[in-house]
Amino acid sequence: MANMLREIQEIGSHAMDIYNYLLAGIDPRLKEYPMMQTPIAMSATLLCYLFFVLYLGPRMMANRKPFQLKEAMIVYNFSLVALSTIIVYEFLMSGWATTYTWRCDPVDTSNSPQALRMVRVAWLFWFSKIIELIDTVFFVLRKKHGQVTFLHIFHHSFMPWTWWWGIVYAPGGMGSFHAMVNSTVHIIMYFYYGLSAAGPRFQKFLWWKKYMTAIQLTQFVLVSLHATQYYFMHSCDYQFPMILHLIWMYGTFFFVLFSNFWIQAYVRGKRLPKQDAKQCQNGTAVYTNGKHHENGVNHGASNGNSHVSKMKKA
Repeated sequence: MANMLREIQEIGSHAMDIYNYLLAGIDPRLKEYPMMQTPIAMSATLLCYLFFVLYLGPRMMANRKPFQLKEAMIVYNFSLVALSTIIVYEFLMSGWATTYTWRCDPVDTSNSPQALRMVRVAWLFWFSKIIELIDTVFFVLRKKHGQVTFLHIFHHSFMPWTWWWGIVYAPGGMGSFHAMVNSTVHIIMYFYYGLSAAGPRFQKFLWWKKYMTAIQLTQFVLVSLHATQYYFMHSCDYQFPMILHLIWMYGTFFFVLFSNFWIQAYVRGKRLPKQDAKQCQNGTAVYTNGKHHENGVNHGASNGNSHVSKMKKA
């Protein structure tokens, strides 16, 4: 027993040494930003998110009517459009439209105004991923259980966790390319979701919904291709090649996952969960690319005033 306790203590000591070593590598320019001192606050936030969307939330809503949350969703989605636009602009002004070559761009570790601007937008991008956890909270509160898929939860929890490590070690450089591309895609995506949440009268402007997944697939191709450049360069002084390896794997992995969604949704026609597909046949559901889903009314399918009244209630 004494030997076992000694071994456990040694393992714990080695784990703490590794943990302290990892914390020592944090960019000192980021330590003043919220949730950047250690990974504890970030990890606890993500664990609370998983606990709520997988267990607590569904239990709370089991015997309750779904919340509508229309106004909240409109404000939320268009706020993220504005935030994503700011993030893209700041990435461009911090290097991608000014000093970067779009090939081998190292992290500027100085305290110059432009370098500090890149640090700030890198943190802002990461924090936007925390805000986007509200996507799933809306699903749970609206009882859209079919939208809480493995792909959705994995994407929303895995990305902010990995990006925390990315920005605390390398806030900028060629590793930030995928953050800028991702924010560009989110401008389009949340604009679409905002219009969708606004109600049936805006459905005529959403003819391009089937291209949303194609846009996301294009994102992962661009990210992987940009990271692939590193493997064909004779020399590159980017300081954190491990981040590029992870970005390449990330882009490839999510390309496979989203490709599977594309096949299921548009090739095999499994675009809706069963209960939503049944509603759609009755003219009361509008599908929005596997993420946001807004109930409306098919005004052209009325069979008398009483039927229209029932439809409006639904």
